[in-house]
Amino acid sequence: MSLVIVRPGPLALVEDLGRPGYAAVGVGPSGAFDRVAHRIAAGLVGNHPRAAGIEVTLGGLVVRTDAEAMVALAGAECPASTPDGSAPWGAAFLLPAGAELRLGLPVAGLRSYLAVAGGVVVPATLGSASTDLLSGLGPARLAEGDVLAVGPADYSGWAPALPQADHHTITLDLLPGPRTDWLTDARLLAGRWTVSPDSNRIGVRLAGPILSRAPGFEDAELPSEPLVRGAVQLPGSGQPVLFGPDHPTTGGYPVVAVLTEESADRLAQCRPGAEVTLRWAADV
Repeated sequence: MSLVIVRPGPLALVEDLGRPGYAAVGVGPSGAFDRVAHRIAAGLVGNHPRAAGIEVTLGGLVVRTDAEAMVALAGAECPASTPDGSAPWGAAFLLPAGAELRLGLPVAGLRSYLAVAGGVVVPATLGSASTDLLSGLGPARLAEGDVLAVGPADYSGWAPALPQADHHTITLDLLPGPRTDWLTDARLLAGRWTVSPDSNRIGVRLAGPILSRAPGFEDAELPSEPLVRGAVQLPGSGQPVLFGPDHPTTGGYPVVAVLTEESADRLAQCRPGAEVTLRWAADV
């Protein structure tokens, strides 16, 4: 069985849960940006959480299957349709052989996830099928006419329909970073920010008040230090950058905070031009 990419939309990628454990050799984790949504979609069709699916940025995906397939959609909710009518969100449904599934523009949020029973099967790189846009590892971004193999379905992991997250208002929780003391006042990082259009799976840039360095750190230089998913880095512009799954493994700007694991997933749904609220989950 296979899926044909009729239209990829702005960006569609094959993603699983990534390739953690290779930072020492300069390879980032990559994987689904919104891991919760990826796991929900996988579970709805009985797949293991590590099974590969399709991450869709800003909708627009059209796929066709050559055999009847059980599929599910999760993440940023889009208008979804099949030849038989609208398709459900957050629930498994059958896509008939030869039928097209079409996704429109998300109502809110940015990234949606399509899982098909059996999982998408592509050659693995360092144990993962994920596309890493920074390193170029993994399969190429999906293009019109691509044909993706699908593995045999196994419904042993099937999950019932689950409630979907609200992406209209996004709040991200912060923990202190290794360089929080470089901020003049760490409390100023909390508050409302605007998501910059210059954002992607590598990092999400925020626009808002200019954050200044504390006395003694104004002109300080750092040797490159390790970076993790969810790291909040403060470059010279004074505008924070929040790192996603395709982040570099090291960086030279101070990491003034780190997102909680849950917020590192919610970061995936921060749409350019939208407002996001940062708040400290611990005293600073």
